[in-house]
Amino acid sequence: MGDDSEWMKLPIDQKCEHKLWKARLNGYEEALKLFQKIDDEKSPEWSKYLGLIKKFVTDSNAVAQLKGLEAALAYVENAHVAGKTTGEVASGVVNKVFNQPKARAKELGLDICLMYIEIEKGEAVQEELLKGLDNKNPKIIVACIETLRKALSEFGSKIISLKPIIKVLPKLFESREKAVRDEAKLLAVEIYRWIRDALRPPLQNINSVQLKELEEEWVKVSSAAPKQTRFLRSQQELKAKFEQQQAAGGDADGGGDDEEEAVPQVDAYELLEAVEILSKLPKDFYEKIEAKKWQERKEALEAVELLVKNPKLESGDYADLVKVLKKVVGKDTNVMLVALAAKCLAGLATGLRKKFGQYAGHVVPTILEKFKEKKPQVVQALQEAIDAIFLTTTLQNISEDVLAVMDNKNPTIKQQTSLFIARSFRHCTPSTLPKSLLKPFCAALLKHINDSAPEVRDAGFEALGTALKVAGEKAVNPFLADVDKLKLDRIKECAEKVELVYGKKTGGAAEKKEGRPVSGKTPALSGSGGDKETKDAATKPGPQKKAPAVKSGGPPKKSKPAGAAGVVGAGAKGKKGPETKEIFEAELSIEVCEEKAAAVLPASCIQQLDSGNWKERLACMEEFQKAVELMERSEMPCQALVRMLAKKPGWKETNFQVMQMKLHIVALIAQKGNFSKTSAQVVLDGLVDKVGDVKCGSNAKEAMTAIAEACQLPWTAEQVVATAFSQKNPKNQSETLNWLSNAIKEFGFSGLNVKAFISNVKTALAATNPAVRTSAITLLGVMYLYVGPPLRMFFEDEKPALLSQIDAEFEKMQGQTAPAPTRGISRNSVAGGGDDAEEEEQEDVGNDVVDLLPRTDIGEKITDELVSKIGDKNWKIRKEGLDEVTSIINDAKFIQPNIGELPAALKGRLNDSNKILVQQTLSILQQLATAMGPNIKQHVKNLGIPVITVLGDSKNNVRAAALATVNAWAEQTGMKEWLEGEDLSEELKKENPFLRQELLGWLAEKLPTLRSVPSDLLLCVPHLYSCLEDRNGDVRKKAQDALPFFMMHLGFEKMAKATSKLKPTSKDQVLAMLEKAKANMPAKPAAPAKASCRGAGGTAPAKFQPASALAEDSGSSSAESKPDPKRAKAGGASSKAKGVQGKKVLSKPTLKEDDDKSGPIFIIVPNGKEQRMKDEKGLKVLKWNFTTPRDEYIDQLKTQMSSCVAKWLQDEMFHADFQHHNKALAVMIEHLENEKDGVISCLDLILKWLTLRFFDTNTSVLMKALEYLKLLFNLLSQEEYHLTENEASSFIPYLILKVGEPKDVIRRDVRAILNRMCLIYPASKMFTFIMEGTKSKNSKQRAECLEELGCLVESYGMNVCQPTPGKALKEMATHIGDRDNTVRNAALNTIVTVYNVHGDQVFKLIGNLSEKDMSMLEERIKRSAKRPSAAPVRQAEEKPLRAQNISTNASMLRKGPAEDMSSKLKIMYRTYRIQNRNMGGHSETAHTVPREFQLDLDEIENDNGTVRCEMPALVQHKLDDIFEPVLIPEPKIRAVSPHFDDMHSNTASTINFVISQVASGDINTSIQALAQIDEVLRQEDKAEAMSGHIDQFLIATFMQLRLIYNTHMADEKLDKDEIVKLYSCIIGSMISLFQIESLAREASTGVLKDLMHGLITLMLDSRLEDLEEGEQVIRSVNLLVVKVLEKSDQTNILSALLVLLQDSLLATASSPKFSELVMKCLWRMVRLLPETINSINLDRILLDIHIFMKVFPKEKLKQCKSEFPIRTLKTLLHTLCKLKGPKILDHLTMIDNKNESELEAHLCRVVKHSMDQSGNKADKDTEKGASRIEEKASKAKVNDILAEIFKKIGSKENTKEGLAELYEYKKKYSDADIEPFLKNSSQFFQSYVERGLRLIETEREGKGRIAASTGISSQMEGTCVPASTHTVSSSIGNSNGEEVGPSVYLERLKILRQRCGLDNAKQEDRPPLTSLLSKPALPTVASSTDMLHSKLSQLRESREQYQHLDLDSNQTHSSGIGTTLASPSSAAANIDDLKKRLERIKSSRK
Repeated sequence: MGDDSEWMKLPIDQKCEHKLWKARLNGYEEALKLFQKIDDEKSPEWSKYLGLIKKFVTDSNAVAQLKGLEAALAYVENAHVAGKTTGEVASGVVNKVFNQPKARAKELGLDICLMYIEIEKGEAVQEELLKGLDNKNPKIIVACIETLRKALSEFGSKIISLKPIIKVLPKLFESREKAVRDEAKLLAVEIYRWIRDALRPPLQNINSVQLKELEEEWVKVSSAAPKQTRFLRSQQELKAKFEQQQAAGGDADGGGDDEEEAVPQVDAYELLEAVEILSKLPKDFYEKIEAKKWQERKEALEAVELLVKNPKLESGDYADLVKVLKKVVGKDTNVMLVALAAKCLAGLATGLRKKFGQYAGHVVPTILEKFKEKKPQVVQALQEAIDAIFLTTTLQNISEDVLAVMDNKNPTIKQQTSLFIARSFRHCTPSTLPKSLLKPFCAALLKHINDSAPEVRDAGFEALGTALKVAGEKAVNPFLADVDKLKLDRIKECAEKVELVYGKKTGGAAEKKEGRPVSGKTPALSGSGGDKETKDAATKPGPQKKAPAVKSGGPPKKSKPAGAAGVVGAGAKGKKGPETKEIFEAELSIEVCEEKAAAVLPASCIQQLDSGNWKERLACMEEFQKAVELMERSEMPCQALVRMLAKKPGWKETNFQVMQMKLHIVALIAQKGNFSKTSAQVVLDGLVDKVGDVKCGSNAKEAMTAIAEACQLPWTAEQVVATAFSQKNPKNQSETLNWLSNAIKEFGFSGLNVKAFISNVKTALAATNPAVRTSAITLLGVMYLYVGPPLRMFFEDEKPALLSQIDAEFEKMQGQTAPAPTRGISRNSVAGGGDDAEEEEQEDVGNDVVDLLPRTDIGEKITDELVSKIGDKNWKIRKEGLDEVTSIINDAKFIQPNIGELPAALKGRLNDSNKILVQQTLSILQQLATAMGPNIKQHVKNLGIPVITVLGDSKNNVRAAALATVNAWAEQTGMKEWLEGEDLSEELKKENPFLRQELLGWLAEKLPTLRSVPSDLLLCVPHLYSCLEDRNGDVRKKAQDALPFFMMHLGFEKMAKATSKLKPTSKDQVLAMLEKAKANMPAKPAAPAKASCRGAGGTAPAKFQPASALAEDSGSSSAESKPDPKRAKAGGASSKAKGVQGKKVLSKPTLKEDDDKSGPIFIIVPNGKEQRMKDEKGLKVLKWNFTTPRDEYIDQLKTQMSSCVAKWLQDEMFHADFQHHNKALAVMIEHLENEKDGVISCLDLILKWLTLRFFDTNTSVLMKALEYLKLLFNLLSQEEYHLTENEASSFIPYLILKVGEPKDVIRRDVRAILNRMCLIYPASKMFTFIMEGTKSKNSKQRAECLEELGCLVESYGMNVCQPTPGKALKEMATHIGDRDNTVRNAALNTIVTVYNVHGDQVFKLIGNLSEKDMSMLEERIKRSAKRPSAAPVRQAEEKPLRAQNISTNASMLRKGPAEDMSSKLKIMYRTYRIQNRNMGGHSETAHTVPREFQLDLDEIENDNGTVRCEMPALVQHKLDDIFEPVLIPEPKIRAVSPHFDDMHSNTASTINFVISQVASGDINTSIQALAQIDEVLRQEDKAEAMSGHIDQFLIATFMQLRLIYNTHMADEKLDKDEIVKLYSCIIGSMISLFQIESLAREASTGVLKDLMHGLITLMLDSRLEDLEEGEQVIRSVNLLVVKVLEKSDQTNILSALLVLLQDSLLATASSPKFSELVMKCLWRMVRLLPETINSINLDRILLDIHIFMKVFPKEKLKQCKSEFPIRTLKTLLHTLCKLKGPKILDHLTMIDNKNESELEAHLCRVVKHSMDQSGNKADKDTEKGASRIEEKASKAKVNDILAEIFKKIGSKENTKEGLAELYEYKKKYSDADIEPFLKNSSQFFQSYVERGLRLIETEREGKGRIAASTGISSQMEGTCVPASTHTVSSSIGNSNGEEVGPSVYLERLKILRQRCGLDNAKQEDRPPLTSLLSKPALPTVASSTDMLHSKLSQLRESREQYQHLDLDSNQTHSSGIGTTLASPSSAAANIDDLKKRLERIKSSRK
């Protein structure tokens, strides 16, 4: 047993491969248990066994094999990856299992095969099983057949493809083995169950005995449709439905319908093998068929007949064969041969089906002509032939030929043609028989029913009856308007007898209209019977019988039943319009008229009609008008009344008033009465006569319009125009045309006789009168709106000048749409009734115009000679032939479709070896398309497709010409002709890269514009797939571009199904592309809404609208039905929606829909979410896990949503068009707040839907989705909701994908969302997902994920790392070696971050790194220089800290916004580091985290109150504990504590956390954090802990300042006391910080710059004045500014101020006040320079000045409004030079190019100057240097003058005068040095002088608030010259307006000092003040001149403070501002004071 124990220890997978069978058996058993145990189908365990499963099934040991099979079955059932093993395992099962003797083994093998089919691998399994049928071993064959049978019976014929099985069946029946034959028989019976008789043809050749047996078995098969009983994984819904039905007791009715469609109708033709016959034709066939002897010809034909008996023929070039057969049918004298040839043609047509379509056009006319033969067998053969041919093409394609034969004189031909039409109609549906076809056929058939020969009449009736049955009465009746009653009944009788191919019952025609019309233009009614009225109209024969009975049709006047009106709606069309009369009236004699008129008009009126006095006539007219107004419609004798009006003087009336009345009455009668055309004829002449009259013209036009409304415009217009042009009066002619232009706009264009108009317009254009010509051109413009460009063709031959006018008019109309008709509707048809008719008319107008063009027949010119020329061997002759064709077409301009043999000749030239001729042929074909117009359709197959072949030419120009030709043709023919049949797919099949790319490009351009395509497009798909993998890149690209458009028409399912034939590798690639294309799939173009239609415009009855809306809805869900634009009109707006995914069509919703939208959008289903999770766990539904979303996922989500999302919203969410997704998101954002619970209850679905949006390529949707997510997560964190595992796992991975987006904005949003996620989902779990994201192929994503991990560790410590810190770090460290630089950096930064949190332990955790990686890491850690510093930390602190850190990471944190802010801060540090670097900063970078992560700071700042801050208890960091001294002797600890780095880092992370809260959007949080920091800063022993965090703290602080400034101050709701409290805390803790010099020096330049910016902005915030405590705040800011200036690192602060000044001068937006305060701070710094000069890095300062001077040269500075900037700069440089002397020039080292600014020159000047001055002083002292005597003299003078002035200033009386003199003097000698005089005086005197000078300056220059600086004096010395505050007034004065000198204040000061018990020693004796703003002359940051007021208030305050040292916190919130104490301990007192306040604030907060 020794070796037994060996293998027992091995892991399972190794056991399974062991050489001992026992080991393998044991392995299989354990594997089986394991497989049953693993829940997660995606577990990595599965992948281990991928390669082993084949061995499981092919094990050589039978016992082990059985177990192996069981394990394999479990594997296939449960493993996600099992599909990859299909091929090898199935082949193993077939070859090694099916031959086993054990039945169990076979059974398991069969189960495994079926399980593979269930997991969607049917094709591969079937392939292996079919291979197995060729095996030698009969056992295997039997098992394979059995498996196939079982699969078919369980999965059905949809999943198991039958064609390949049927192919091999006959072979199986021939097998020697009985078992095989029996099994084959069972299989045949099973197949028969599914496809019935389609199985007969393929099996007709098997042994007759077997066939008989089969027949017997087939009879026994039950007739019930078979049903699928086992379902694929993707068919879970079907499965559920099936199970329900089973439960409900077998076959419940429930799913009847679905099941019907579940079994596809199999066409036997599809199952047959195509036979190639062309090569099998006898060699001499073509000679024999031309032979003289009929026997030879017969032999040839019989050979063909035999071949075409094959039921399916291979496609090929049958043109020659068809040509000779056609010739036999047409010309052969032997009728027997004619019949034989007809049979051959029938056989060809049947065998080729659609592929024969291209020859149909040639053969049909010949066969129809041949019907003149009387012999029954010939006729029958011809009938069979033409019927077979009809099925290969469409009625549309052969209509021209058929109609041409209908006028033949031979009655037999007429009869047979009618019968053929009748038979053809039976194959049609309403959609393939549109009005455009019905119209010409009905017209021709109407002639036949009036024919003299009875058989022709009968055939005509049958054809019309069939048409009536197929298209419905509504469609046909308009064409039968003139048919008398008897004939109409006969037609109806025929209609009832007709049996349609598509078996419909009577009347169903109108109900079942759902297909598209062939023309692709006329939308049929959408919906199967949603529109009640139309349906009634069609199904109730009642009213219909009456309607047509009204004489000669046309809509009856007042037909009550809407139905009837609808049927005849828009009645007679086109040309018939004018003749149909609505109301017929015989002409009445004048006597009768007088009688009738007398009955309704007053007697006086009739008498005065022809009175000689015009006044009487006028009176008569007035009475006449009244009478007409009061008459009822039914009583009004219109004709009598108008005849009365026409009675003498009639229209010759001379008085214009009477005439106007008369015309008005005519209009009234026409409007109010039943006005007939007879009446109209009485008045029209008169009206036209008056239309040009200046006074009566408008009345005449009004009357004409009224008549047009009564008698329809087409008739009226024709009458009016004819009348006008029969007169000579040009005014009347031009006005008539003008009236017509308007009338067309009002009535629409339908029914107008374009031809008649055009001839009249031509007459008008030729008129001599310009007005007539202008009116004609205007009329043409209006017609152009309706007819379009074809209109111009009629006027091509006009004079160029005129033509250019016409073109200009057309140009004006370009782009306009015809207005909707406003008149002529009410009587035409009841709204919506005649949709189709009207739509049709609209279409026709354009086409009619083209039809009206005079076309030349060029048939005769295409002679045999010309054709032979084109085919000549010599290219020159060929060229001549082509030239001739060109000239023939050019001469003819427009030609008829008859072009003889030309197509064949031109086709030959398309592959001419001479490319020039090919191009010429292409240009001829282009011409031909334009010349022939739409009739070119019939040549698409024989000429158009060959042009496509030319697209494969290697020459670029030839391809371009071919493409232009194809486009020209497509423009005329539409795309349908091209896409029908297999021609296009055959072209695409050719492996020519040029052809492929051109053709695909063309399709990609054309397909999106089509609303429907023939199903044959599907044939192109396999070739499209091969193009996707073509070697040529361009082909691949074009194929990818075309993919979405194919999908748009064919749908994803069909396209995906078509991949089944691909190789597995290709299939996966193609499916991935399909998924991608699905996301980009455009929606189908909408039905073109025609503005011009006479649609149901405004008069649609209200009740009709909802009905139409419903009809739309029910129909449009089927992808085929097209919304009808007319219908949409009724609903309010032109329809733009597509009938694709069940969208509502009305863009303006009817009321009903609006109501629907008002409810909640998310419906709360109790336990809905829990149930969904259970389903997903129990694998009842698909797990939300994919690389790209497949259809089944989307459908599943749809189904799940249907119960809990409002229907209309769901429609928007799953619409194919992205704009609808945007709408849906907008709605969801809108409802977010109000429907919190609903949102939470559907959260899993919402998140899943959003993940689908992440796969959209549309950025706008993505941005909108991210916006929604931000709001959503804010809401969830407010609600304290926590994501469930299910929600997280189905959302976070997809969100993380987006972090790698190339667009910055998106990445930024995603990062923000990830930050917010941590508030509602544990960070440690997030960590795992993000870690997964680092494995992506996208380097951006890897880098961003690593950054995120760093942030998580930084915010939450190491505990966040999953599964363990070690593993996580190892994983991160692998990325240090990444090939992408950003990823490497991110990995390094992240590990540095961990290092900063965790110290050197990191290296242990990371383990072994390659040398290169390790060195990079160490280098980076060194650079980051944020080594945990070794502050003395007590060991005992470790425990509480650890504990605390852990609690920090506990999930409690998720509620707080801490990490949100801290991550923001991190982002800020990064930004600051970048800034510092740019400023040339060095040392200060040390404290920042080394990561660059630019973000929009302003945005972050403004992102305030989103996070709710209910701070967890944790915030009260017990810092005291940390800092409590522990009583262990110190030295020992030092020795013992190995972890002290680590420890410190924990303090650091705590401080980080508190600092992050300083910038919180919540005021309370911020105040608490500030109080804690203040507490640390106030204790000297603890303050050290802040070291390294200063920048961070300052950033947080000024962030908070900005937040207050931008947000809180503007927030009305906030209590302003809160804000003041917050200000106090901020300023308080900052002052504490800047008291500690060592810490203050850590602040870096960038941070100081921003800090100063924030503080100065705050001082200038005018809103503060309105607050009670505002002044206090400003005062304390003043104090703080001084502290900052003194205590910060002097280099940094100077540098910061310079940069700030530069920025503020550059910024146009910044106020001059701001720059001024910055300069005052600079002056203050200048004052400090003497003490600080040695600690300053001059090189850096000079660099900053250099940059400043570069940006602001002197000239530019001089242009500034104030001279302060230039003075400031000079003073600074002067001071530096004075202090450093010539050495200053050695400090220019950092400046690269010194010439860029004037700095060096300026310094040299100053140095030289100061040298001179110092020289002077030396002379004066030692009386040396005679050379300077003169200078000395002048100096002496100067000194005297100055001494004099200073004396004056000293004396009380003259002080003012002295100051004024000093001011004047300084102004005169700007460089005068008054320093010596001030040096000896006291500090106070100095500041007094400077202040006095500035006051004078202010007065003199009239400048407003320039600061008279007050030194903010230090409390240290006990004096109190307090800080200035906000400006109060700009001129300093007493209440009575007199000027107050400083002395007054001095006096007051003395008094105050005495009161406070301070001595008033003489100022001279006092030591110099160490005032905070040292020399008082300095313009501090104080903001203005009126500081004196503030002084008083401050003094008052200080007095009170002395009286009660115990400060009252209400008196001042600002931390210890203005406190002055009389002892040197004042600074300390200050701090204590702050402490007390903060304590108080804290306690009040608690």
